[in-house]
Amino acid sequence: MEEQIKTAPQTDVEVVDIQFRPGQKIYFFAPDGQRFAEGDSIIIDTARGEEFGICVGGNHKIPPKNVVAPLRKVLRRATPQDEKTIQENRAKEKRAFEVCQQKIAEHGLDMQLVNAEVAFDGSKILFYFTADERVDFRELVKDLAYVFKTRIELRQIGVRDEAKMLGGLGPCGRPVCCKTFLDDFRPVSIKMAKEQNLSLSPTKISGLCGRLMCCLQYEESAYEQMRKLMPKVGKEIETPDGVGVTVENNVITEKTKVRITAEDGSFEIKEYPYAI
Repeated sequence: MEEQIKTAPQTDVEVVDIQFRPGQKIYFFAPDGQRFAEGDSIIIDTARGEEFGICVGGNHKIPPKNVVAPLRKVLRRATPQDEKTIQENRAKEKRAFEVCQQKIAEHGLDMQLVNAEVAFDGSKILFYFTADERVDFRELVKDLAYVFKTRIELRQIGVRDEAKMLGGLGPCGRPVCCKTFLDDFRPVSIKMAKEQNLSLSPTKISGLCGRLMCCLQYEESAYEQMRKLMPKVGKEIETPDGVGVTVENNVITEKTKVRITAEDGSFEIKEYPYAI
């Protein structure tokens, strides 16, 4: 008899949730035997070297399938000197942003500067920008490297990323979702607005970035499920007032409009909850 090989169940992995900056994506790091709580300032090991981060979720366990290898470690808690370094870097970023804007104007480049980030160890300054077309910024990089005496990197981003970095108030009057809690952008289509019976006016369904609002997809799965439960338009159904024909479904109110035809040929449109 052949022996059956049994695979030992994989144990959950202990991690902490880390953000490099408020509003940015949350990453998992191994606590390496240390205990951390939400709000702790810590130093982590990254592909770019040591970086400063904020703990937004203390020690907890997740399934191995949710871990993106390699799982890097938290090195230590941030010291007062680390906090001072971060404050100095933030001040450098403001100056770097101003200098870069000035240099962009001098070179006449068609690009819009969005943000500047200084690496924790000061080894690099990263500039984010948007542009409608490709931009030759080689001379700009040379000028910036001469001014700051460090490595310079320019990265072109999309308008949704720009909104996430800068933030602001959405059409609903609340801070934009991408700045406050969204980790990643998910596909949004005009079909979602149509299925929710929303106005298709671009000014009403577009966010600060000019793209369709991310919130259009929040309840899309619920609408799809409700659509499957509700009767198809044109189908005869039984109602408390007799047999009628489905005229319209409203997935928001979960009600169906039905045309009831009387014996004399006249008809009346009545509305019923979908579970009739």
